[in-house]
Amino acid sequence: MDKIRIVIADDHAVVREGTRTLLEREEDMEVVGEASDGEEAVKVIEKNKPDVAILDISMPKLSGIEVTKRIKSRLPSTGILILTAYDNDEYVFALLEAGAAGYLLKDVSGTEIVEAIRSVYSGESVLHPSIARKVIQRAIVSSAKSHEESAEIELSERELEVLKLAAKGSSNKEIAENLCISIRTVQGHINSIFHKLSVGSRTEAIFQSVKRGWLSFDDLSEEEVP
Repeated sequence: MDKIRIVIADDHAVVREGTRTLLEREEDMEVVGEASDGEEAVKVIEKNKPDVAILDISMPKLSGIEVTKRIKSRLPSTGILILTAYDNDEYVFALLEAGAAGYLLKDVSGTEIVEAIRSVYSGESVLHPSIARKVIQRAIVSSAKSHEESAEIELSERELEVLKLAAKGSSNKEIAENLCISIRTVQGHINSIFHKLSVGSRTEAIFQSVKRGWLSFDDLSEEEVP
């Protein structure tokens, strides 16, 4: 069985040790490197090319935001999972824009961290729905990008259908059932969307699609937003 290769970057040794201990209990995970500051994180990630990098936001030398920007520009297939004590909309927005696939607070359970890593590895979004809606709403309002950017990339009608269902939080199985197609076909469409947008997660795909005008705020949830 192929293991999920992981790098942990946090300036607190106890957090790194605790996270490593937690993950080493999982048969499908392997910690391939650690870093105690942002500059070291970039070096360790570039050297080991992990599937998932777990980053704190506040680190010496380079912040988690800057590390995310550098890694996603050089290793777009590496999923970035933020594990931090900061519950701040500004940080979430900046990290999503930089390409992070997930954002968790350090008060989550070990089980939630493990499941989040698997989700990021699978290209799934790891954001609380309320946070996702607030951040994407801001992207719609504040984005200065013109829709000319969308003319360079085209999604098929079916890919847009899959994307809209994914934006509502539907799983691959639920999308398949809704569109009366196979799960394998759904995964093929998602992979195509990722390739066209040069992203590695649903979070990035949804964020980029909103900025290009392909998704509206109403597409993000079936529930009414206050």
